[in-house]
Amino acid sequence: MKTYLECIPCFFKQALEAARLSGAGRKTQKRILDAVALRMPKFPLSASPPEMARVIHDIVKKITGKCDPYATIKNKSNNLALKVYPKLKEKILRSKDGLLTAVELAIAGNIIDYGVKNSVNVKEELDKILNRENEAIRSEARSIFDYRGFKSAITKAGNILYLADNSGEVVFDRVLIEEIKKRNRKADIIYAVKERPVINDALFEDARIAGIQEYAEIISCGADTPGTVLSLCSDKFLKVYRRADMIISKGQGNFEALSDSERAIFFLFMAKCPVVAQDVKCEVGDIVLLHKTKSAAGKRRR
Repeated sequence: MKTYLECIPCFFKQALEAARLSGAGRKTQKRILDAVALRMPKFPLSASPPEMARVIHDIVKKITGKCDPYATIKNKSNNLALKVYPKLKEKILRSKDGLLTAVELAIAGNIIDYGVKNSVNVKEELDKILNRENEAIRSEARSIFDYRGFKSAITKAGNILYLADNSGEVVFDRVLIEEIKKRNRKADIIYAVKERPVINDALFEDARIAGIQEYAEIISCGADTPGTVLSLCSDKFLKVYRRADMIISKGQGNFEALSDSERAIFFLFMAKCPVVAQDVKCEVGDIVLLHKTKSAAGKRRR
């Protein structure tokens, strides 16, 4: 997905929040915003938002000397999500279709996103997720929620690449991965996280804390963008990406980075901003299980 003019104010909001989380004073915050403003004219709108976000957070890290401003928030998100894990499992056991409920919960967990919302009350958001009942888009005819295609692809895949998004959310990913393994025990699942800290994106340690290693192999994509930007990923990851029978992409950042990819991808996320909602042709707040086929990706690029 290209960058829209409406994305630019969000870039400055991200920079300011990251600066404040780093403990920067007002003068340093202003210095960071000035540096972002100088970099902005050089950034092509044809590039994806995660590419600019990487530049912004590199500026914050360089000026403040703090490599992981969101470390405390990530730990809190993981711990709170782990506490509700038993309730997530109960919710699935009570449902008529455990896989569908796991998909809904995994997407609902995508609300834990500081990059878009700029501030998140994790406990409040988790309570909302656990208390909501049957609010998801269940119509398989809807173009933005292809559960039927997702379910079919899972049963056929010999290997599945699952692209992680945020800390905390990794616990919700575990719930979905467990349900996938129930339906295809022979499938090898690879769970890809970021190489280095960027916003609250999941790293190897976040996935390990969530227990992902019990059901999938954890690898790094080799990049530190808040979205899987293929041009910045490692050769090792790209080999896995190309060979995967099925790709599950979690989060809005991964959609922004990969929506024009030549690969067929299942995108799971919550539409959190008008720009992405317009691109997907949905409403802000909708949960999305979008299946981008190879032909569809080619048309978007043209």
